[in-house]
Amino acid sequence: MKVEQKGHTTIIKDTLGQTAEFLMKVTHEHNTYKNNNLILDLSHDKNLSLEDVKSFAELIKLHKKQKKSIVLVSDNVNFNAVPKSITLVPTLLEAHDIIEMEEIERDLGF
Repeated sequence: MKVEQKGHTTIIKDTLGQTAEFLMKVTHEHNTYKNNNLILDLSHDKNLSLEDVKSFAELIKLHKKQKKSIVLVSDNVNFNAVPKSITLVPTLLEAHDIIEMEEIERDLGF
């Protein structure tokens, strides 16, 4: 797990490609990141499935209660099959763009 801070966003990369262990670590350390927007980079896991992505639902719900954004990054899953409550994008650049848009929406009161 590699953690990188960029402004008001924390990028956490899964360096092992083991999504279940990564989710457990991030959930366990959530209090450390709860005041930042999060990008969870799952692109190292080439065997990532839709079920793996769905397993992040509880963490996403918990993080969004803090009025912060959380975006998953992977290009190995069919984006059309992902539930609307989960934001999944193929690149880090798109993840940053989504967070910026959500920050603007929160600033405007949407």
